[in-house]
Amino acid sequence: MNIIDLIIFFVFTGGIVLLGASFYSRKATADDFTSAGRSLPGWVVGMSIFSTYVSSISYLGYPGKAFDANWNAFVFSLSIPIASWAAAKWFVPFYRKQTSVSAYSFLEERFGLWARWYASACYLLTQIARIGTIVYLLALPMNLLLGWDIRVVIVVTSVAIIFYSMLGGVKGVIWADAIQGFIMIGGAVICLFILWFSYPGGPVESLRVAWQADKFSLGSFSLSTLSESTFWVCLIYGIFTNLQNYGIDQNYVQRYHAAKSDSEARFSALFGGYLFIPVSAVFFLIGTALWSYYNASLPFREGLGVGVKGDEVFPYFIVNVLPTGLTGLLVASIFAAGMSTVSTSITSGATVVLCDFYQKIKMKSDAGRPSSPSGRSGEVSFLRLSSIIIGLLGMTVALALVDVDSILDSWWKLSSIFSGGMLGLFLLGFISQKVRNVDAAIGVVCGFLVIAWISLGDSGIHEYLAIVFGTITIFLVGFLLAKQFHGKRK
Repeated sequence: MNIIDLIIFFVFTGGIVLLGASFYSRKATADDFTSAGRSLPGWVVGMSIFSTYVSSISYLGYPGKAFDANWNAFVFSLSIPIASWAAAKWFVPFYRKQTSVSAYSFLEERFGLWARWYASACYLLTQIARIGTIVYLLALPMNLLLGWDIRVVIVVTSVAIIFYSMLGGVKGVIWADAIQGFIMIGGAVICLFILWFSYPGGPVESLRVAWQADKFSLGSFSLSTLSESTFWVCLIYGIFTNLQNYGIDQNYVQRYHAAKSDSEARFSALFGGYLFIPVSAVFFLIGTALWSYYNASLPFREGLGVGVKGDEVFPYFIVNVLPTGLTGLLVASIFAAGMSTVSTSITSGATVVLCDFYQKIKMKSDAGRPSSPSGRSGEVSFLRLSSIIIGLLGMTVALALVDVDSILDSWWKLSSIFSGGMLGLFLLGFISQKVRNVDAAIGVVCGFLVIAWISLGDSGIHEYLAIVFGTITIFLVGFLLAKQFHGKRK
């Protein structure tokens, strides 16, 4: 890697680490660490939501999918307006009225502590899997650029992100996310234009060749199968996943609390969600343009290698084709995409551990004792320790993913399993006031069995739909049981 590229890369990434860490304060309270004192403008929070969504899964996984197949996965992005609109209208006002920054305190109020701990545990498992997936994708281009062992890159990257997340808290993470968002967008757009204008015949010819090869297909519109990733399977999966993201994901809920007013919080939900659609289209265009580019030149195809994974194509192009300077910028962009999401998962995960486990357990053990200021300062230390542990667990997952073929497929499957139908439980409490504790518990058990059946067995249903059927099962079982027993009591 050219020395100029190295300088650009280390200046960008080192600057982000220092920016996030600069928000460290010895006088910081747990509220400062978890919600930035509810002081941030809407555009900053919105850019943070956007940056959280655009991880290295998007930056490398989306081009890899478009290169290997088509635009079927883009259908997922088309579902986001539904979720962001629902968030601005219902979820943001609902959470802004809650006293706890945790997204899952509501579940305890409705169904008891078990529901809060169930959702919190599912969230933590999902975030650890997410951290591992993203850190692995961060390590790919550095492995190609510097020839370092990919496992060494994973460890070094994880330590750097843990460092500034632990020190700066959510305020440092959100401001770093906002800056990283601009770097990500600029890097992706520049790369797309280089790809187009490097192609013989320019952008028009590149698009024409891809169109003739059906590379822009959104997937089959058939309604006769649920075992394949059709347009409808991807759309329904996207709707349920994004409703869960905006409605009960701590990453998003924590940002609603960080905004300085209700109107700013609503704006951030809409801004962050809607911005993702055109940017994700740019990533798919990059993958399609890469397919045209490498299929137009035999020497490039031979250099790329036979049987190469789609996730590796974009890093290969960055290393071998981009001019000096832009290589460093693009690698910095990929790192910005991943660092923003990983840091968010670390701080939000630490918040969940504090609010949903540590404080609840400590409250029971300290019952009847007067509270002390030292307990509050101890919470900040606990948050930082939790950040380290969550980051290290995510690093372990990243090391286990080194030999996986398609990282996007793996992440979507893991998220469907670990999310555990959390949305169904939330909707039960949010929509119906008649559902009892036992109704919800039975619904969760049934939903978990359905998710396990789809994810682990030969069900004939695509793994993406595990979250869909799990959510529907939890809601319907709980709702129907409540209706049945309510009618008898009446």
